[in-house]
Amino acid sequence: MPAYHSPSTLADALEILASGPVTIAAGCTDLYPATQAKALPGDILDITAISELSGITRDDAGWRIGAGVTWAELIRAHLPPAFDGLKRAAREVGSVQIQTAGTVAGNLCTASPAGDGAPCLMTLDATVELASATANRSLPLAQFLTGARRTALRPEEMVTAIRVPATTAAGQGDFLKLGARRYLVISIAMAAARFETEGGAITRAALSVGACGPVAARLSGLERALEGVPLSAAVNKVTTDAVAPHLSPIDDIRGDAEYRIEAATELVRRLVLRCAEKRVGIAA
Repeated sequence: MPAYHSPSTLADALEILASGPVTIAAGCTDLYPATQAKALPGDILDITAISELSGITRDDAGWRIGAGVTWAELIRAHLPPAFDGLKRAAREVGSVQIQTAGTVAGNLCTASPAGDGAPCLMTLDATVELASATANRSLPLAQFLTGARRTALRPEEMVTAIRVPATTAAGQGDFLKLGARRYLVISIAMAAARFETEGGAITRAALSVGACGPVAARLSGLERALEGVPLSAAVNKVTTDAVAPHLSPIDDIRGDAEYRIEAATELVRRLVLRCAEKRVGIAA
C-alpha cells in the first residue's frame, strides 16, 4: 500500500527521501496532469507543511526564495526592479488557481523547455540549493537544468531554495512570451532581460530565451556586444544573426524552428525597447 508522508521539518523529509523512492509533492500542478491515474503512483512526500521551505528572505549574500514559495506569493513580494521579469512571468503562469498552488522551484524541477521561470532566473544568475540527509550542495541554474524534463537532482535530494546573488539583483528586469493566447498555453518562444546602466549606457546585460531549445539559454555573445552601448540604441544590435547561434529550437505543432528564432529575436528587441522606456520614465 503506497504511503503518504507529510513531515513538518526538513530533517524528517530528508530522512524519508533517504529511505527509498518517493514522489515529492508541493503544488502538484504538473504532477497530476502527468498521470492518467486517479491518484499519484507510489509513496508521496508532501512538503507543503515544512516551514524551512517557505518565504522570500534577504541577507547580505542576496535573496532566498524557499522551495515552497508559490507564484502568487512571489507576485505579492516586495522585490527590486531586477525581479520584474520574474514577477511578470509569474502573472502569466497558467491561471490564478495555478499561480496560487504551483511553486517557483517546482517549475524548475519539472524542467519543461517552456517553463516560464527559467529564463528570468537565468538573467538573475540564480543558483539552486539541494539537500539530502547527508550533504548540501548548490548548483547554478544552467547546471541544474540538464535537458528537456531532466535535472541534476539526485534520487535522495530535494530542492530547498533558489538563491539570487545581491550582485545580480540590480538593474531593470522584464519578460515577454509568445503563445496562441496569453494564459493557459505552452509558449512558442519566451525571453527575459535584465539591464544595468550607468549614464544611460549598458554596463551589464543579461538575456535569456526559453522554449527554443531543451533548456533556456543565455545569449552571452549578444550580452557582450551590448556592453557600453546606450540602452536607447541597443535595439539596433539585436538581430537574428546575434540571437540564433545560442538557440536550438525544434519544429512542432506550435511553430517551426525558423519561426521560433525570428520570434525570439523580436521578443528580445521588444524587451530592450521596454527597458529603455522604463529607464526614461524613472529618470523623468
